[in-house]
Amino acid sequence: MSQVVIENPIINSPFDEPTRHFRFTDEGITNEEVDGRRTSSYFVPIAKPKKKGAQQLQFDTEWTQDRIEENKLVNDIRRRVALWRKGGYVGVTPTTERLIAYWTDSNREKKLFFCQNEALETVIYIAEVAKKYGDAWIENAIREANDTLNPGLPRMAFKMATGSGKTVVMAMLIAWHTLNKRANPQDARFSDTFLIVTPGITIRDRLRVLWPNDPENHYRLRDIVPAQLQDELGQAKIIITNYHAFQLREKVAAGKITKSILAVGQPSPFTETPDQMVRRVCRELSTKKNIIVLNDEAHHCYRRKPHGEDETLTGDDRIEAKQRDEEARVWISGIEAVKAKIGVKAIYDLSATPFFLRGSGYPEGTLFPWVVSDFSLIDAIEAGIVKVPRVPVADDSMTGEQPTCRDLWLRIREHLPKKGRKTDEVGGAPKLPVELQGALLSLYGNYEKYYRLWEQNAEAHARGITPPVFIVVCNNTNVSKLVFDFIGGWEKQIGEKDHRSGRGTGDLS
Repeated sequence: MSQVVIENPIINSPFDEPTRHFRFTDEGITNEEVDGRRTSSYFVPIAKPKKKGAQQLQFDTEWTQDRIEENKLVNDIRRRVALWRKGGYVGVTPTTERLIAYWTDSNREKKLFFCQNEALETVIYIAEVAKKYGDAWIENAIREANDTLNPGLPRMAFKMATGSGKTVVMAMLIAWHTLNKRANPQDARFSDTFLIVTPGITIRDRLRVLWPNDPENHYRLRDIVPAQLQDELGQAKIIITNYHAFQLREKVAAGKITKSILAVGQPSPFTETPDQMVRRVCRELSTKKNIIVLNDEAHHCYRRKPHGEDETLTGDDRIEAKQRDEEARVWISGIEAVKAKIGVKAIYDLSATPFFLRGSGYPEGTLFPWVVSDFSLIDAIEAGIVKVPRVPVADDSMTGEQPTCRDLWLRIREHLPKKGRKTDEVGGAPKLPVELQGALLSLYGNYEKYYRLWEQNAEAHARGITPPVFIVVCNNTNVSKLVFDFIGGWEKQIGEKDHRSGRGTGDLS
């Protein structure tokens, strides 16, 4: 199959519902534009037969029509929400009506993306409108999915491409709930108390913008709430933590032998109970009950299928799957403990990839069945919201059945340093697999072309348009150091001084 190169993939406005998309065929994506919005769907990874002498299965992740599975629930909900939007957003509270008008105002200086507004429209329709217009089936379908996979947890997920503004959507959710609760404290559909859970410290700290009193808060800087409602929003109680806080901690220092003797046949008296953990994590909520939980990067949060098919995983794949399983168990067990202790009104999951992963007991790539809204990566690319990924096309090595860059990761991953290796193991001259070197050089050639075009464009400079950038995303910091040294040069010691290396084929900066 010939490689399709789409020079300009942006065919929609980021602020309006998509009206065109590139067509897929059984051979992959084409450069043919089709009228209408792309149907929500996902691509099923299919395992290739293990070849003689191979150490692992290979997965063909080519985006082809025959691999597409429709997200029927998402598409059905999307159609109902679109009709409601066109009808003028009837059936909502006065507060919600005011917020929607504010968010969708065409004269806004800081316009919100369509995908952000659609996420809120979807949850608002389900919570405030659907039952009034004969669409109780939506809530029933979500409840059925949760009863099967998350018993007792009222989860609802939003699939949004990385870079499309999930944090803004969280701010909108908080504003919608809080302002409605302040306007009518007796309305049980809303809450002004939130627990935001993240997969790590870095993301946790980045979400400080969700505190209304933070100097850089999104409500003001992104104009989520009218100025006259800022004080009302400030009444919300918000805790931001990472899922590690759900781990049961040791209460008393004691030796391992002492613990084993005293804990025989009963829970350890040295370890927190789930109730004690909840009191620690949620102490700032005081006596608040029935809170809202927001899971950022929620693909880390699920319970493994109890009797799912076990995949035969080996090496790093087995270790990674075991680690993911433990992380997911801690995360969802923590939320279950919060619900049991203080109550949970709703759980909103936000993720670019709300899929079950390998080792979960479910087929790899299966969409969480409680996903209600979808704005995929390719939708975001076509709307000009996210950075445009490039595939190396100057590839004539053909060392396998397909061009090298078609399955580059599978070819090079065993030859790259693993996470946690000592620094001295990745020091010295950067030694990258030749396939990776070729891909970087090919990609840089494409980047340089567009950089020169920007450089020569006086109008772009006058309008303050920033230049294109060349970004390489790596799987761990040791690999990123190798790639950085290859691109920018590396330092070696000569005598008593450090010198920057000369820049030959590695000069991509």
